[in-house]
Amino acid sequence: MRKAIMFGIFVALALVGPAEAKVEGDTITLGAAVSLTGRYATEGGQTRHGYDLAVKRINEMGGVKVGGKSYKLDIRYYDDESSNDRAAALAERLINQDGIKFVLGPYSSPLTGAVAPITERFKIPMVEANGASRSLFTKGYRYLFAVLSTSDQYLSSAVDLAAERAKEDGRAPASVRLALAMGDDSFSLDVRAGILEAAKAHNMQIVIDDKVPDGFTDISATLARVKAVKPDVLLISGHAKGAATATRQIAEAKVDVPMLAMTHCDSAQIAEKMGAAAEYTLCASQWAPTLTYSDKWFGSAQKYDELFRKTYNYDASYQAAESSAAVLVYVDAFERGQSLDTEKVRDSLAATNLATFYGPVKFDDTGKNTGKPMVLFQVLGGDYKVVAPTKWAVAKLVHPRPPWSKRGS
Repeated sequence: MRKAIMFGIFVALALVGPAEAKVEGDTITLGAAVSLTGRYATEGGQTRHGYDLAVKRINEMGGVKVGGKSYKLDIRYYDDESSNDRAAALAERLINQDGIKFVLGPYSSPLTGAVAPITERFKIPMVEANGASRSLFTKGYRYLFAVLSTSDQYLSSAVDLAAERAKEDGRAPASVRLALAMGDDSFSLDVRAGILEAAKAHNMQIVIDDKVPDGFTDISATLARVKAVKPDVLLISGHAKGAATATRQIAEAKVDVPMLAMTHCDSAQIAEKMGAAAEYTLCASQWAPTLTYSDKWFGSAQKYDELFRKTYNYDASYQAAESSAAVLVYVDAFERGQSLDTEKVRDSLAATNLATFYGPVKFDDTGKNTGKPMVLFQVLGGDYKVVAPTKWAVAKLVHPRPPWSKRGS
């Protein structure tokens, strides 16, 4: 009986729409359901650190100035446990029970996809930093805004780089043969779609196209095929767990491939944790501290990285950086629009044209950030060095990767 009563109360709350804005005294409270446990716990923790560092910085600089008043920022968190259903339920809780008017996104495309219909239904803006699936931006959402590049761009840049290298070596790009090992989550499937589009543009051949279960605990079967088929490029996407699994098993099996590129290298900390096994891997990234981006809050990208490291004792991943940028986008919208009304903030967000330490942010009509490109790191000497695009390169690409027999171990 008690459960039935509580359910009735919850439904009643859902039907009356948003509670009063969570602006109490001099504090604006944002809301976020973030993966602090479950399969996305690593990236979820980095997401929270990024949000928290931005809030800390904004508050130290005097807060948010709206209507002649200064407000501090705060964030109400819940652990979505890396579950789509829980993320959706928590978004509804934030809006209906906690009175949250402005939502920060969860980690991952699936969880963002679970939360977006909730924020859209209640006309609550959500600025998200970690849902890159392009399918999120084909549904006509008006209240969803993403600071990151979409997932189809992650490894298409590696395909373009392979074509560039082929030309430099006197080969036709069409002669380049690609092998794919993709997770079966929506993000990785979008990464795959971007690879296929880029490959088609260069007339490249896909010689291996394997789908790996979302757990991404074993790709030995794919690697056996890579050793037999000998592709020119091996492309891998499976979040932090996939990057860790692939790096370890490629080293264990001594798989030689001229170019190896994957997503989530930095969040998996392959350079820091796996040493020589990670060397010469190309890593798709939304951001790098060596880029020449800057803003009035953190200064340069390098200064952001230094502050993040000092605060959390590890280098800032792009997941953390883009999460901080999402908070800055809200601050800019509040101050530029001089309002905390959800509709006015939504309109201010849509008109965003902002320079940040993370890169430029400018939204198109679908809520995608059209201002910022992806970059490629290569692990060199135990560090991540930007090697592409050439405009921002700080090191020369090592290609082909040296065979294991010449690495000494």
